[in-house]
Amino acid sequence: MERDNLNTAPFFTPVQTGLQEVETLLHAQADDAHPDLRAAVEHLLTSGGKRIRPAVGLLTGQMLGAPHDKLLTLAAAVEMLHTATLVHDDLIDGALLRRGMPTLNAHWSPAATILTGDYMFARAAKLAAESDNLLLMKLFADTLATIVNGELTQLFAARGVISRENYSKRIYAKTASLFEMTTHAAAMVSPAKPAVVETMRLFGYHLGMAFQIVDDILDFTGEQETVGKPVGSDLLQGLVTLPAIYYAEAHPYDPDVLCLTGGCYTEHERMERLVQSIRESDATAKSMKEAQDFTEKALEILKKAPASMERQALEDLTGYIVNRSI
Repeated sequence: MERDNLNTAPFFTPVQTGLQEVETLLHAQADDAHPDLRAAVEHLLTSGGKRIRPAVGLLTGQMLGAPHDKLLTLAAAVEMLHTATLVHDDLIDGALLRRGMPTLNAHWSPAATILTGDYMFARAAKLAAESDNLLLMKLFADTLATIVNGELTQLFAARGVISRENYSKRIYAKTASLFEMTTHAAAMVSPAKPAVVETMRLFGYHLGMAFQIVDDILDFTGEQETVGKPVGSDLLQGLVTLPAIYYAEAHPYDPDVLCLTGGCYTEHERMERLVQSIRESDATAKSMKEAQDFTEKALEILKKAPASMERQALEDLTGYIVNRSI
């Protein structure tokens, strides 16, 4: 689904008005910024983000009776933080496309790109602070530290590494930690009991792990026009995701696998051949089974939450996670 179609999906219906308010709040964050910075932020916010994380936060909070104003600022803070991390990710990776559109660093200098990301981090922190909840602010800061530490680990200790433990830690830091923070924080600002808050934290963790595994599968099975970036882009940077791990476990003596672990992932012709081998194997199907295991666990956890239209929407959204094409 494209973003416009996705936003009309049934699981967005209970929070449709809230998402529109979050969108307004996001775009207002650069109102007093330099014109070029304002244009950059506007470009980033309109470049196809699906707003899954704000929707998850709003649905969780509404389900548990959280104050609407706190949910709005929390949802906007989460999305602004997510967008800021993408700005820096694209620069670090040298990516020129995201969601089929030019990245900020495709047009701007590294310095200007970094400063734009920094500005968005600052605005995300300001939005989070408007919750007037010290524990939420600590959670927000801890999550950002987890994301940054994960990026550094990926830079220094992940290239060419075929390790399930390394992979799980990376996808938690990269993606699941933010989903976990979103549901945790939304529950924290509600009148829910501590056991329910913990339930929603666990739900967000499992949802986030599934989301990133599916992203990594689409990196192999999708087409560039659909996923908005070159097929196999992670492996071409030496980053070994779950489909590649499954393939390597089944073909440990494949010359291209040995090449990858030997550090020659910069040889694009060999890595492109390995990408094709993975596409033609059952590695992506096995990876999807792991993603489904995470969503099944998420759904089992969600049964402990109060029955409501929001809970049903979260269940439907969880199903979407493993059936999406973007």
